[in-house]
Amino acid sequence: MTRSTFTPTVLRWTAALAAALSLSACAPLVLGTAVGGAFVATDRRTSGMQLEDQGIKLKAANRIRDALKDRGHVNVHAYNRMVLLTGEVPTEDDRAAAAVAAGQTENVSGVVNELMVGLNSTISSRSSDLLVATKVRATLVDARDVMSNAFDVVVERGDVYLMGMVTEREANRVAELVSTISGVRRVVKVFQIISEDELARKLPRPASPAASESSTQP
Repeated sequence: MTRSTFTPTVLRWTAALAAALSLSACAPLVLGTAVGGAFVATDRRTSGMQLEDQGIKLKAANRIRDALKDRGHVNVHAYNRMVLLTGEVPTEDDRAAAAVAAGQTENVSGVVNELMVGLNSTISSRSSDLLVATKVRATLVDARDVMSNAFDVVVERGDVYLMGMVTEREANRVAELVSTISGVRRVVKVFQIISEDELARKLPRPASPAASESSTQP
């Protein structure tokens, strides 16, 4: 009888890739904290901020679409009011116009413009980025010393952009982990750095023994 040689990590990559490939090929290649369900509880943003970021993302994308029309392929990402632009545009003027449009969106605190001037990425390139993104997420899930749901992961042309509210220690550790993954060309940290004390205040507090006992009383 032949035994399977798939490791848990490979199985996770395969499952994530299969799920992602069922989506439109034009969808942004983003794997990160979801708004809804159990993921909300581990997101370091408040639920209100998560909703605000979703609004910023949609509004900024609409502004950019109005400014550029059908020129280029622009992905908009938002985390804690910081906007990251990735993708491709045909000219430097378009690149600048996209950043201006995003920056004029209500409640945006800053724009990181990583748009490349050139031809739109190919389906093959986007598929390759999708595979890299699933590897990154699986690596973060497997790591024992980081909280994977604290990070949003964006992959574009082999460049991995990491977003989130993290400590300097977490930022350096995750960048180190990601840089060792095959297919990763560059790691770009788009983090809001917080102190260890701030992190401790954001983490869920464990229930006290007294509270646990009272909850089990009839």
